[in-house]
Amino acid sequence: MISTLIVITAATAGWTLVAGWLEQRHLRAPLVLVLAGIITGLFTQSEIAATLNSQVAQHVAEVILAVLLFVDATELPGGRLFGSDRGAAARALLVALPLSLAALVLLGVLLLPGLPAVLLLLIACIVVPTDFAPAETLVRDTRIAARVRNVLNVESGYNDGIVSPVFLFALILAGSTAQTDTPVQALGTAVPSAAKALAVGIALGPLLAWLMNSADRRHWMTGQSRRILVLLAPLLAYTVTVTAGGNGFVASFVCAIAFRYVRQAPARRRGGQVPDASDFRLIEDTSSIMTMCMWFFFGNAVVLTLDGGVDWSIVGLCAAALTVVRIVPVLLAFLGSGFTWRERLMMGALGPRGTTSIVFGLIAFNTLPDGPDANTALYAMTLTVLGSVLLHGAGSIPIARLLTRPAAPSPPEAAAAKRKVS
Repeated sequence: MISTLIVITAATAGWTLVAGWLEQRHLRAPLVLVLAGIITGLFTQSEIAATLNSQVAQHVAEVILAVLLFVDATELPGGRLFGSDRGAAARALLVALPLSLAALVLLGVLLLPGLPAVLLLLIACIVVPTDFAPAETLVRDTRIAARVRNVLNVESGYNDGIVSPVFLFALILAGSTAQTDTPVQALGTAVPSAAKALAVGIALGPLLAWLMNSADRRHWMTGQSRRILVLLAPLLAYTVTVTAGGNGFVASFVCAIAFRYVRQAPARRRGGQVPDASDFRLIEDTSSIMTMCMWFFFGNAVVLTLDGGVDWSIVGLCAAALTVVRIVPVLLAFLGSGFTWRERLMMGALGPRGTTSIVFGLIAFNTLPDGPDANTALYAMTLTVLGSVLLHGAGSIPIARLLTRPAAPSPPEAAAAKRKVS
């Protein structure tokens, strides 16, 4: 473990020294840490499974996910709950996302008939949520319409929080924490857990924000103390909820939404904007470091997956998850909307997978009983994220260029342009 920590810190430190130079060449931190993880894994193949499948790794992954969920739910531009277009966000999150989950399960039944449906649902929860870590430049690319970028940003911020209760339900039903026999019994565990999480998140988020606003009015806080409080919020929500037997991930996600809403209440009353960007700087930097750790362990998982042999049916399922299983539901969800077909296709094509899938995959690998099911969940995560790194990391700019080319002029328009030139 000490040697692993040395490699992670050394690779991260090396990246910090040349981060600007690498970004100019579209090479970001995840790729650097993945390469470090792969190189390390080649020399420690016999130890990878034991390192990934341990109580320490599971608890670290859970805490990282809680922090990431909090950050994702609070970093939407302008502080708007669902961005600038609530209808489009609802289509992406409440229509396209469930359709993608259902489509992957149905396709999995065809490609992998030997797997139980609950494991396919678990895999769907792992590989469907989007995350822009492999292709951060997309949300800043001005060639892509602003409303498309807004929908993609909102979706990547909220889909992991929405999927996490379904993920834990599937994990319980798969027999990770108990030999649960029926969906009703699994719901009997998952629903009270989610209810406790909602209660903690709804209570704790507004309370912390109200205390922060009150202390600010009295000038009791410093910039540093505000940043520390924001960092402690998801940790407090997660630990309190888990202690009460609830879903710590949902609690952290709900806490974030409620926290930011109440935190910005004074600005809404004044008609201004709360200058809270710096308040989130510490938690954003911390989550970046945590994300780098996950990408390193993903590099280890790549070595383990390739060494264990790859089932081509799983490869086909993962390829579909990155393409048709996402594109078709998005096209269906946006029927009748004001988005052009080119914009709809772009939203479907630009759906990278990243840290959320890695953390979900590692948690499933740790908590499922040792054997084929746990390995299948890990392999599906690894192949999907690896494919996304290649498709959306290296290919995102060509995809964006292709889909943002102006449409060819109609014959009358072309003739008029020709006459104008002549």
